[in-house]
Amino acid sequence: MFRVLFYSPRIAPNTGNAIRMVAGTGCELHLVEPLGFDLSEPKLRRAGLDYHDLASVTVHADLASAWAAVMPARVFAFTAHAQASFADIAYEPGDVLLFGPEPTGLDAETLADPHVTAQVRIPMLDGRRSLNLSNAAAVAVYEAWRQHDFMGSV
Repeated sequence: MFRVLFYSPRIAPNTGNAIRMVAGTGCELHLVEPLGFDLSEPKLRRAGLDYHDLASVTVHADLASAWAAVMPARVFAFTAHAQASFADIAYEPGDVLLFGPEPTGLDAETLADPHVTAQVRIPMLDGRRSLNLSNAAAVAVYEAWRQHDFMGSV
């Protein structure tokens, strides 16, 4: 399936929602420290409800550790500054969907990382800054999964 990588997420409920999403889709969630919260935070647990045991969640001490765990793979970095649309990608199982921290997104150094295959954006109306992190991840995962006829779903 696909892998979602949150680089230094800051808001617990967004990560909780992502935990629920990966549990429902069979994806993996990789979190790169530092996190802006403790994984036992009530807000995170409430957002994830009882899906924690059904989700594949791995915490990495740094981006190098995350790369070591997910490579080799294609990595699509989501940024509002990209020209290419995420919908134009032909996703393959094992692809990594990389998202940056709230509220800044991925920094220039991470976007330039040689592991990043391409930078992509989710189209929005003009003048809007960004989508909520967990919403953006869900949009991306469901497009990738749709391209594979929702493999494994009922």
